[in-house]
Amino acid sequence: MNDRTRLSRMLASRSWVPAAAGYAALIVGILDIVRGVFPYFRRSRVSAIAGVLPGTVTTLAAAASLLVGVLLVMLAHALRRRKVRAWRAVIVLLPLGALVEALRWRQSATAVISMVVFIVLLINRREFHALSDPRSRWRALWNFLALGLVDLVIGWLVVNVHPSAMVGSPSVGERWQHVVLGLIGMEGPVQYTLDRKADLVYYSLAGLGALTAITTLYLALRPERPVAALSADDEKRVRALLARHGAIDSLGYFALRRDKSVIFSPSGKAVIAYRVVAGVMLASGDPIGDIEAWPGAIKRFMEEVRRHAWVPAVIGCSEAGGEIWTREAGLSALEIGDEAIVEVAGFSLEGRAMRNVRQMVNRTERGGYKCLVRRVRELSEEEKEQIRTAAGSWRGTETERGFSMALGRFGDPADGECVVVTAHKACEEGGDLPGGDIRAILHFVPWGAGGISLDLMRRDRDADPGLNELLIVKALQAAPALGVTRVSLNFAMFRSALARGERLGAGPVLRAWRGILVFLSRWFQIESLYKFNAKFKPYWEPRFLVYPTARDLPRIGLAALQAEAFLTLGRPRLPSRGGRRSRGSTAADSASSDGPLPILP
Repeated sequence: MNDRTRLSRMLASRSWVPAAAGYAALIVGILDIVRGVFPYFRRSRVSAIAGVLPGTVTTLAAAASLLVGVLLVMLAHALRRRKVRAWRAVIVLLPLGALVEALRWRQSATAVISMVVFIVLLINRREFHALSDPRSRWRALWNFLALGLVDLVIGWLVVNVHPSAMVGSPSVGERWQHVVLGLIGMEGPVQYTLDRKADLVYYSLAGLGALTAITTLYLALRPERPVAALSADDEKRVRALLARHGAIDSLGYFALRRDKSVIFSPSGKAVIAYRVVAGVMLASGDPIGDIEAWPGAIKRFMEEVRRHAWVPAVIGCSEAGGEIWTREAGLSALEIGDEAIVEVAGFSLEGRAMRNVRQMVNRTERGGYKCLVRRVRELSEEEKEQIRTAAGSWRGTETERGFSMALGRFGDPADGECVVVTAHKACEEGGDLPGGDIRAILHFVPWGAGGISLDLMRRDRDADPGLNELLIVKALQAAPALGVTRVSLNFAMFRSALARGERLGAGPVLRAWRGILVFLSRWFQIESLYKFNAKFKPYWEPRFLVYPTARDLPRIGLAALQAEAFLTLGRPRLPSRGGRRSRGSTAADSASSDGPLPILP
């Protein structure tokens, strides 16, 4: 396809309109703000008609231009995302901005640009179809009403706080009129003897009105974040697909988190688990089900993305899954790390290579620790409660972490096939422990019929080091009796870069990248995760991040951090002793028991 044909198709589809309109609205908004901050309207046509509209247009030209500019800048991003509410708001604001600019200058480039954008938007209104959060409309309305009432009360106080400075004795009606007009950036009938008092009242009222308008617009246009919930019927269907195809992906069982949503292929033979965070539709792992039905599920996923103008992303998919995602959705893939998988048949503590692990396990066992490896269905309710209590007391944060590689619950009757490994030792001082004599816990979820995948690892920080090694070794040794042939352990971020960067002959770029990762490991334990996983001689399965364009990566990264609860809104809290370790942070608990958490799972 030549460039002329491609250009013709693009013009015919008009897919370029939302982006062009968004940038145009941004330019108009910036111009309005600049001219609102530097109001040279006294030498414009405004001064000629000031006698007809005493004080009104003069003030409106400064305040309305500034307010319209701020609102247009806010709307620009929503226009690029095809938000229908943004289109409606801009259709109102652009003529208003053009009118203000026409009153201030005989020839205004801003007014011309405004009207051109206005006409283009009217002609191409069908290009703006993306939905907003249906709940935000009511929140925006309640925000407008609540703040409007507060504005009226404060505005009345502002207007009447200096009665001695008023010219004459304006009536109550005139004072209320002055408040209402001031909130929309216009002068009212009340006049003051001092210009300083008049300016203070005007800008106070205009600021209150601008705050109300901006917050209301934000609530009306903010990205949709539907409540993620896995219904009982959806969970039943997902479990049925896992029973037939669960062996394909070690992360498949994590789709059963009940704070995820799912979307099925038209045939119902494949499903994608996801959550919407900050306008990013974030899927985790590979689609579940028949591989031949994956393209249908991906098509449904992308249709939902386009319907709401979300950014699509997949975190932690396999190489096979990444190839299908990039082919079917036109996305790009970035390798973000490797998953450590141990083949049970080939695992042994014998040999020089396993000397360090063998010595640590033997020393821990001599310390009096005993391990139990059981299916969750074999536990009594009392034992389940003890494990929950112990695990909760050792969590380092009040927020439960995990999304792509964590189940987020323990002991549910539906999860009876999960495997739990516990280390037991009575407290030497005779005091009571939160979970009785439990000192460490591993929890695995099923990976098809012959595998298990690590969900979480927690331990008492006051316990002896080496407990994690002991638990993993005991799980691997008990695996044959459980019918398990392979065990998925931790996820190591950027493992291949760390491994290749330390090899003989590595180039300067690779060595520099490894140096950066080693430096960041002081805070995020990237290298320690890799080294801990390598102790058990696993084979490595690469995991990928799938994304639309490079400019979307920062936004996707923030959404992933929020989904994994490494970035939470609200007041930060200092970590307590102990801590949850799910997938990416499990190894760090052993490799550096007092270190910080990694940035991603």
